Amino acid sequence: MTPRVPLALLTTLAACAVLALALPETRATPSVLLVEPEEAEAQLARAARESAAAEARAARLTREAEAATEAATRTAAEAAALAARIQQAEADIELARANYSLVRAERAALTARLAEQQEPAARLAAALQTASRRPLALSALQPGSLKELVYVRAVLDSAVPQIQARTADLRVELERGRALEADAARALSQLRAGEADLRERRSALAALENRQRLAMREARGAAQREAERALALAEETRDLDALVARLDDVATLRRELAALPGPVLRPADLSVALPAAPEEVLPVQAAEARRVSFQLPVDGRTLIGFGARRESGLPSSALVLAPVAGAQVVAPGDGRVAFAGPYRGFGRIVIIEHEGGWASLVTGLARIDAEVGDSVISGSPIGVAGGREAPVSFELRRDGKPVNPLQFVN
Repeated sequence: MTPRVPLALLTTLAACAVLALALPETRATPSVLLVEPEEAEAQLARAARESAAAEARAARLTREAEAATEAATRTAAEAAALAARIQQAEADIELARANYSLVRAERAALTARLAEQQEPAARLAAALQTASRRPLALSALQPGSLKELVYVRAVLDSAVPQIQARTADLRVELERGRALEADAARALSQLRAGEADLRERRSALAALENRQRLAMREARGAAQREAERALALAEETRDLDALVARLDDVATLRRELAALPGPVLRPADLSVALPAAPEEVLPVQAAEARRVSFQLPVDGRTLIGFGARRESGLPSSALVLAPVAGAQVVAPGDGRVAFAGPYRGFGRIVIIEHEGGWASLVTGLARIDAEVGDSVISGSPIGVAGGREAPVSFELRRDGKPVNPLQFVN
């Protein structure tokens, strides 16, 4: 009796033979920028951290806004909370993009492995089907001895279990391919949802900022004059260090004037002694008593660390980050905007004065949403980034000297 090849075996081999049609060559969705697997792994971990941190900041700022009694304080906290939500959405998009890139890469590797097995599997399936349908009498009429035919059939009988074991592995890989396709669909859906969420939050922030501008329009006269003076300083200085030094001098003078006591009224009874002046506390000493804490102005991959050698051979005094295009940029800490505008060689920059002799510089912005004289809190939106081709640098200074920002970032 002619040995028959199991139907399940032939079915699996036939499936393998047309696998290239079942799992087509991996192609990225046109609007999704894929990243290499190594970079995607790092991006996955970084985006997860950034998303969790932004979510915590948004929750804290929302609570502060709800607890605020003054309208200006509440509005500032609401804007900072919206900016944190935007950064959370940006991190979630990067997270979904990294997941999608990893899934597509794994699926492409699986398709390549199965494609290599397609041709021999197709030939084997065809040969087995032919042998299983050929009657023994017809096989005996073919050239060659009957002994050779019996030997071939015996070899075939012993090979079938091995083939069945291998096709079981192929079935597993087929299922894995279907699972990867489902994972890719989920990651793509999460990415689209994140993009929609990001658009909605950006619109909410733009509406809030527009209300702020309308409310502050009447009080912009003095601020406009201060901005013009800051731009004049920028024209006079040769480099960024000189600009920061001049702004520090102006800030020091302003603090000294603000610290001067007001006029003392003449007492009705000249025999009464004047009250003793309170003991002076130096700003630096007061700052030492407080814990200094800042945050990164934008999320992104670190291109150049503090102190690392630049192409010029000089050590970097800033942290250079590569954000996505249009990423939200926020104030690193509470303070006052001392400069906001373009500066030669650095693009659009924002300089913020902080208490205790601290100052932060954010350069390389594509758009600035802050103005000179604005009071900001940590996380207040100050602009947007231009993308990975236009990195953002973050420099932190104390008493005019650059320090490593990572030592003071919470």
